[in-house]
Amino acid sequence: MQIQLPEKVTYIISQLEAAGFEAYAVGGCVRDSLLGRVPDDWDVTTSAKPHEVKALFGHTIDTGIQHGTVTVLLGGEGYEVTTYRIDGEYTDSRHPKDVVFTANLIEDLKRRDFTINAMAYNPKDGIVDAFDGITDLNQCIIRCVGDATERFGEDALRMLRAVRFSAQLGFCIAQDTQEAIRILAPNLKRISAERIQVELVKLLLSNHPDYMRDAYRLGITQAVLPELDALFTTQQHNPHHMYTVGEHTMHCLLSIRAEKSLRIAALFHDIGKPAVKMTDEKGIDHFHGHVEKGERIAENILKRLKFDNDTITKVKKYIQYHDYNIEPHSRGVRRAVNKIGDSYFLQVLELKRADICAQSSYQRIQKLERIDQIENLYQEILERNECMSLKTLAITGNDLIRLGIPQGKQIGELLQSLLEDVIQNPENNTYTYLIKKAKELSGIF
Repeated sequence: MQIQLPEKVTYIISQLEAAGFEAYAVGGCVRDSLLGRVPDDWDVTTSAKPHEVKALFGHTIDTGIQHGTVTVLLGGEGYEVTTYRIDGEYTDSRHPKDVVFTANLIEDLKRRDFTINAMAYNPKDGIVDAFDGITDLNQCIIRCVGDATERFGEDALRMLRAVRFSAQLGFCIAQDTQEAIRILAPNLKRISAERIQVELVKLLLSNHPDYMRDAYRLGITQAVLPELDALFTTQQHNPHHMYTVGEHTMHCLLSIRAEKSLRIAALFHDIGKPAVKMTDEKGIDHFHGHVEKGERIAENILKRLKFDNDTITKVKKYIQYHDYNIEPHSRGVRRAVNKIGDSYFLQVLELKRADICAQSSYQRIQKLERIDQIENLYQEILERNECMSLKTLAITGNDLIRLGIPQGKQIGELLQSLLEDVIQNPENNTYTYLIKKAKELSGIF
């Protein structure tokens, strides 16, 4: 079975072999090549020690030399070259206490997480597949190398990675691997927030973000995202819904494009519902205040998981307005854009659409047509260059100061009044009209 290696990877392998060492492309790049995918990066494993690798190549970086990894730089591109190793005891569910270099490729492959990631390749020997990874690839299975309990005991993050790979590839997780996750999932509490965040984002941006359901079912979210669990047990007896909040959320994820802030907002848009649920005398469930509650919960989660401020701001904004009623006429759209912000408006509409698609069929067509109408009106407003915010108002605070209005709170209030006038009547957005109106409102004649 042949794999087309990049020219620079072939060069690295040939240089190592010419010096008397073994060398192979290894891990995800081999897996992706066998799946017909283009690998994101190429890793090489070798029997050469780090100092021997450094001696063979002119430009290297000691990226993880204590664990045997040297980055070889060729033409501005970096390729990680790692010495065959055996990991020592794992004492923190994250890192081996020490590593021992070995000359045996199979010993190195044995320490890897899943069979589909434990294959190596070079042009001379072809595929080295000691743990039947090709069979698991063909059968679309995520399975641990060797004993699953041992692999997850070494690095608890592998449990979340199992679900992430499953979501990215559309694979199932082997039964013994699932059972080990159920037992050891609490160990994920010992993993850093940054590492959890990376895996969650990769899962959410996959073609199967709804596999977050498996993370719940296997006990993973209880350890890393406990707020999510209540969604799956919260019923929605309401004409507009046909799923639990959790299932509704999974369908919403499937209905929105794979952009980080949008997918995160879709995951958390109803996170406040369990806390505010009430049932009326007719047995209909209501969730008044879930938006405000959800925005606060989402912010707390994102800060706990060390997300950047830009992502937190966007997600909060999308959640805040996902249930906001936008009137389907030009004035209503201008007012909504002013309130939501033109940087966020179309994304809010995307979340609204996904939310509707994940609800019951009750009034779905009418709801979606309303969103389409709002978006069309927005595009028409843009084409007419109508004012929707202070930054496109025909006068500024400095203009008001020159009229003799003192700096301070009055300036802001006056600008808001003028903006409201223009949002109502866009033809009034002229310097002459607004100066005259400002004089009237401030009592200057």
